Amino acid sequence: MKITRKQTIGENLLYVMVWSAIILVPVLNSQMMSELHVDLGNVLIAWRQVAPYLIIFIVHNSVLAPRFMLRHKYWMYLASNILLILAVFTPVYLLGDRLVVQIPVEQATHTLRNVSFTNLEMYWNVVLALFMTGANSGIKLMYQSIRDEQQMEELKQQNLQAEMDYLKYQINPHFFMNTLNNIHALIDIDPEYAKSAVIELSKMMRYVLYDSGRERISLNRDIQFLKNYIGLMRIRYTDAIDIRIDSPRDLPEQVSIPPLLFIVFVENAFKHGVSYNRRSFIHLTIGYADDKVTGKIVNSRHAGSGKPHKAGIGLENVRKRLGLIYGPRGYTLDIREEADTYTVELVIPTLHA
Repeated sequence: MKITRKQTIGENLLYVMVWSAIILVPVLNSQMMSELHVDLGNVLIAWRQVAPYLIIFIVHNSVLAPRFMLRHKYWMYLASNILLILAVFTPVYLLGDRLVVQIPVEQATHTLRNVSFTNLEMYWNVVLALFMTGANSGIKLMYQSIRDEQQMEELKQQNLQAEMDYLKYQINPHFFMNTLNNIHALIDIDPEYAKSAVIELSKMMRYVLYDSGRERISLNRDIQFLKNYIGLMRIRYTDAIDIRIDSPRDLPEQVSIPPLLFIVFVENAFKHGVSYNRRSFIHLTIGYADDKVTGKIVNSRHAGSGKPHKAGIGLENVRKRLGLIYGPRGYTLDIREEADTYTVELVIPTLHA
């Protein structure tokens, strides 16, 4: 992932900066003490004393920490870390005399105690090396924690988007199954009306194929989709059913909402609120004010019809989608069931690009 690469580059850059400063300290220190020129002898002595720590750091940072410490193999990490430190410093002490840099007398303007890094006892070098590897481990754990947190956030966003896509497209087969059943019933009743129904369905399919895949859709286009659906349903039902739709005119195109939200409530209103032998009505009102969209669907409810009004899988999917998009308190969904009416009112904020 891009974030992981950036974090790795940032971590390595930190190490380069720290070690560059450590390497430059003897040069700057020698320059300050000599005043006129850099004492190369003292600088080389300091670098010789720094070299074991640099070797330990490179092996620890590139091998021990990634293979053992970051994989939670702590005992193996601790043992290998101590063995590494001893393996580096033991030869230094055993061969110390042979590794001493020979400094001409005329160049040795300062004694060894004046350089940046002085000779230490073996146990102090071990302690200092352990402190250095511990600091390296702490930095690696910090960056690893940042990487893990960012990767989890990315994964969470991907899962949320995948779940929203799943819930959104789960509505479509459910919706088209009902619509095709309507057209099938219409073919035997009136073929001409069936042709009109196919045209209306093609308009809705165009919306689903090309528009519903977006995160947001113009409220105007969503309202037109609802009108196409209602126009299709009008063909099936007689004029005795009171179907009304009230929506604002001249809406700005930038007013956007998530697609395929209101269609579920309208579909359920036709499914549960229409009776062929009783007075039925469906009233849909869409409003827009103060960057909020309000959709209200009121339909007839017939007592004694058997099962109570159930919205089915569509309403449950809408609840999940609303929660994923707006959070638990970012929207208002009010469902009221009375003796002869069923009302659903949804208030959502508009989406901005």
